[in-house]
Amino acid sequence: MKNKKGKKKKVIFVSSIGGHLTQMLQLKSIFNDYNYLLITEKSEVSIGLKDKYNTRYYMYCNKKNFLKYFFVNVVNGFHSVYTFFSFWPDVIVTTGANTAIPLCYLGRIFGKKVIFIESFAKRNGKNFSGKLAYPVATTFIVQWESMLKYYPKAKYFGGIY
Repeated sequence: MKNKKGKKKKVIFVSSIGGHLTQMLQLKSIFNDYNYLLITEKSEVSIGLKDKYNTRYYMYCNKKNFLKYFFVNVVNGFHSVYTFFSFWPDVIVTTGANTAIPLCYLGRIFGKKVIFIESFAKRNGKNFSGKLAYPVATTFIVQWESMLKYYPKAKYFGGIY
């Protein structure tokens, strides 16, 4: 896909590790259609991605230690600001969670498209990152038809698996 200047659109694909990243990688066949950047958290699971994709790593965090979790998210928020302005994407695509939300808000503040894909594991009810992203997503995609009652403006196309 090309932008108004005839160049490939710049897209940030961002997700935290685990199931969110697994779902994001289901979209890998379209990565090269864009000038893209894949952002995820650095861990043993994700370290090999740099060999295959244009990848940037953020700090990994989990909720076991709230103080550390808070600090790491603040640091990653600053990384998000730097990444956003240095890459200047046309579109942000995310499956959630921690690392993605600051980029979603930055994208909307600066008029970029934000595509949020709700987790395949979520069939009933809202999750935290979905609640945060829903107000700013230009396109909010659910993978189960039952989720449309929780996110009435969402789009349903089936699962990405």
